[in-house]
Amino acid sequence: LKHAGSPWEMGLAETHQTLVLNGLRSRVALQVDGGLRTGRDVVIGALLGADEFGFSTAPLIAAGCIMMRKCHLNTCPVGVATQDPVLRKRFKGTPEHVINFFFYVAEEVRALLAEMGYTHLDQIIGDTELLEKRALIQHWKARGLDFSKMFFKPDAPHEAVHWTERQKHPIDDV
Repeated sequence: LKHAGSPWEMGLAETHQTLVLNGLRSRVALQVDGGLRTGRDVVIGALLGADEFGFSTAPLIAAGCIMMRKCHLNTCPVGVATQDPVLRKRFKGTPEHVINFFFYVAEEVRALLAEMGYTHLDQIIGDTELLEKRALIQHWKARGLDFSKMFFKPDAPHEAVHWTERQKHPIDDV
C-alpha cells in the first residue's frame, strides 16, 4: 500500500502539542515511522516532537531487498523474506550493511545538530521554531493551506517537552 495513511508530520505535531498542553508529555514516548530514510527525517521528527524513530524499508534495502513485494508469498528472489532454502542461498546481505546504514543516519543527525548548535537530540525535541518555513508555492493546489497549527509551540514553560518519566508498572511485583 502506498499513500494510505496521513502524513506522520501532522499527527506527530498535534499529538506532541496536546500532550504538552495537558501536562502529560513527560510520561509518553512518541515514536514516529513511515518513510524515514535519512538523518534529516530524524531531525524533523524530533523538532515536531518525536522521541523515537522507526525505520523499516530503508534498512531492508540496505540488507539487499529489491522491493519485489512478494514477502508474503515466500518467493523473494533475493532471499531476504523466504524460508525456501534455494532462494535463501541468494541472500547476499550482511548485518554490517544495516549497521552502516544506521551509522550514516546517526552521523547525519550529529552533523545537523552541530550545524544548529546542539549536541543531543533531546535538546531539540518539540522546538518547532527551529524549522525553516518557506513561502508557500504559488500553485492552485497550495491555495488555502495553513501549516501554522503544525508549527505551533505550546505555551507551557514549566512542562516537559519530551519523555522523561519511565512508567512504573506494579505488574512486575505480582
